[in-house]
Amino acid sequence: MIKERIRPSQQIYNNYTEEDFYVWKTLFNRQHELLSKHASEDFIKSLEVIGFSAEKIPDFAEVNNRLKSLTGWQLNVVPCISPVDIFFELLSKRTFTATCWLRSISELDYLEEPDMFHDVFGHAPLLTNVDYDVFFKTLADLAMRYITNHAVIKMLQRLYWFTIEFGLIHENNKVKIYGAGIASSRGEVMNALNHRANKRSFNVIEIMHHQFRTDVIQEQYYVIESFEQLKDSIAEIEEEIIRVLNKMVQHI
Repeated sequence: MIKERIRPSQQIYNNYTEEDFYVWKTLFNRQHELLSKHASEDFIKSLEVIGFSAEKIPDFAEVNNRLKSLTGWQLNVVPCISPVDIFFELLSKRTFTATCWLRSISELDYLEEPDMFHDVFGHAPLLTNVDYDVFFKTLADLAMRYITNHAVIKMLQRLYWFTIEFGLIHENNKVKIYGAGIASSRGEVMNALNHRANKRSFNVIEIMHHQFRTDVIQEQYYVIESFEQLKDSIAEIEEEIIRVLNKMVQHI
């Protein structure tokens, strides 16, 4: 049975139940076992830097203290997925919106909406990585610059999806995981690393025009060479935005 969903707007640590701790521990141990073999070394290192463990549900106050001293990021509790404009506005201020509720035991393998394990285990560790931080923050800054332009926002959402959520990276001659949507999902890990999965080299232009679905296991992934490559792609992203905007003007 799926427990009644309570979506708090603030983290009250004493409200976590025995089931919550069991769910966090089970998911953490299961994913860590996979990721220790298949995730980017930077992701594994970041898990240690941010101080996550199986025995303790992350306390946002403690996490925020670590993030503030490292890269200036903060977690901000939200009850559910934020509207696009609010989401990007907060990201532009180095604030990541995260739920603080956990799925039930019966939902360990599949959940329709992101819970704390996805938001915090998947996203928070790499917020300690400087090159990743620059790319993430710049995507948000661009989104705020063009927040009223639906076409540009769509392109930036696609970049977010195929990097921040479902990105892969070449490391030591192997394809490794860094995207939060893969790192927090056993099914996505197994799918992304399957030799049949379609993996393409990172291509800003292609990604910005590649539609995606949120309700299925992913069919295609993009592989970066380094987080520095993400940071260095910013100029090309801006150029493509300007090209698309100019093309739109010419067709008016």
